[in-house]
Amino acid sequence: MKKVIVDMDGVMADVYHQLIQFEKRDSGTEMKPDSMTGKPELESFPNGKKHVNEVGFFRTLPVMEGSQKAIEYLNSKYDLYIVSAGMEFPNSLREKYDWLAEHFPFITWEQIVLCGSKKVVSGDVMIDDYPKNLDHFSGQRLIFTQPHNELIENETYTRVNSWEEIMEIL
Repeated sequence: MKKVIVDMDGVMADVYHQLIQFEKRDSGTEMKPDSMTGKPELESFPNGKKHVNEVGFFRTLPVMEGSQKAIEYLNSKYDLYIVSAGMEFPNSLREKYDWLAEHFPFITWEQIVLCGSKKVVSGDVMIDDYPKNLDHFSGQRLIFTQPHNELIENETYTRVNSWEEIMEIL
């Protein structure tokens, strides 16, 4: 059975939406995603570093449109693992686990990998929004479109813009 690796932040969880909301709350500035094209997330948001270290940030992330249905489908068809780099933001570890338990209750604890670097991860397919995670992966690489990766062109990636596209591919 194929092993499918799915990233959480920016793929299952809508980090941009959360950062936009937090920025508006704290500074009154209304950020527009099209102004962030090609910039790293934390560069795009003046208070981004503060926000991702705030208790509750990861626990209250909105669910990415279509992800629940698609993940449930993939879980029934493949050996599925949710792999998220949580060590950079230690508050996120418990919050990510609790978020997954709430929004994806069919995912077991055995399918959740919270790690530092994803360089050690192997499988047949990886869905991620960051090239740094895909570059070391030897299987099929699906890059989930987000403002920070929109300008990246890499023939070793298959670009996907939605969960519907992913279900068509897989």
